[in-house]
Amino acid sequence: MILTVTLNLALDVTYAVGDVDWNGMNRVSAVHRRAGGKGVNVARVLTSLGHEVLATGLAGGRTGDAVLADLTLAGVAADFTPIAAESRTTLVVSDPGASASGTATAPRNALFNEPGPVVTDEDLARFTRHFAGLVGRADAVVISGSLPPGVPADFYAGLAAMAAERGVPAIVDADGAPLRHALRGRPSIVKPNAEELARAMPRGGASHPSPDTARAETLRRAGAESVVVSLGAGGALAVTPGGSWRAHMPREISGNPTGAGDALVAGLALGLVEATPWPDRLRRATALGAAAVAAPLAGDFDPGVYRTLHPAISIEPVA
Repeated sequence: MILTVTLNLALDVTYAVGDVDWNGMNRVSAVHRRAGGKGVNVARVLTSLGHEVLATGLAGGRTGDAVLADLTLAGVAADFTPIAAESRTTLVVSDPGASASGTATAPRNALFNEPGPVVTDEDLARFTRHFAGLVGRADAVVISGSLPPGVPADFYAGLAAMAAERGVPAIVDADGAPLRHALRGRPSIVKPNAEELARAMPRGGASHPSPDTARAETLRRAGAESVVVSLGAGGALAVTPGGSWRAHMPREISGNPTGAGDALVAGLALGLVEATPWPDRLRRATALGAAAVAAPLAGDFDPGVYRTLHPAISIEPVA
């Protein structure tokens, strides 16, 4: 079983709007509401792939209840710690790329994230006890997403260390201070994107022929066993104890990139549990991330795109 942790649970609302007028009125052609948050998206992908998964984290108020109800309908196993404060809502305004006149334009997506509920020390203590009871049953744990107000920046480090004490490998997907602190927990994998990597190591690797590789190696030396950097249309980079590899996309996939990194993390988690060799692990994870771009909603991926892309992604060693 793979355990996913989402402390900043969300109700994801997606508005499909053609030819958005940012200074006027817009008519929404379709509205989608579903459970969200990075760990929840990872759990959705793993469930779609037929792998046993359990989603946990913090859920509060009517929004939290709506999110948990949607997970039940989706068949995603969940066991969240209840809190008094209201879980957040996120909004995606999705312009599919065709104007009212029929003129083709590039797809555009604007994401609006609320900060999340204020979490108390008592909430965190209850969740920590709950997590301790769950993590020992897991084959791997995915700890991902932003931290809601009230959660200390080093909280992910404590969760990763708790997993390591029980012999459970952890993947951390975070940004800023939570990512930097998480390295102290010795996670098996950290998964920043290129911008998050640069923020984590703003001065490292700038003069190196491959800045992303140099920065990722710096993260490894700081505590992560392996570092995987998602590069969007540029593929992905893995820096590991056994070597470094770069995954190259055969073509760019257009669509909604929200949740693509979460699908990539789902692929990494599967590779971790199955002990897949890194080149194959990186290829599958990159294909899943790209196939998620082709799906309209975060947490989904297009199986046809995945089947087509997977064998076409090239993997090359990085010196």
